Amino acid sequence: MTHDPLTQVLSGHTPPGVLSWPAELPAHRALDEARAAGWETAVVELSGVLDKAGLMAASAVALRLPDWFGANWDALADCLTDLEWWPAERGRLILVRDWQGYAAADPKGWGVLQEIFADAAAHWRDTDTGLAVVMTLG
Repeated sequence: MTHDPLTQVLSGHTPPGVLSWPAELPAHRALDEARAAGWETAVVELSGVLDKAGLMAASAVALRLPDWFGANWDALADCLTDLEWWPAERGRLILVRDWQGYAAADPKGWGVLQEIFADAAAHWRDTDTGLAVVMTLG
């Protein structure tokens, strides 16, 4: 049986953070679980994204980022640590789908993105509205 890393987060037994989703489990299961637990969800689809501009555009659309989003690393970090634009009563889950192409095409940018996600999750960790980022292969 494949371990579902999100169950422990949603139950409050494990703090939210950046999680790898098992390839054997359908990605929609993570979204369904989070929504059932009262969490807000968003899907950042990176299929075909090969550069920073594409990543910023995909993130802006998927996350419904505010108008002040400047499409750069600092602005993305600011948006994810100031989530007034994305109200939630419980928590927030960002599912990042098909990220491998971007990671291979822009390894430095991929590293920055991972750091931004980890810092944002840590920022919200001890609040009532945690942030979890789930990386899925498909």
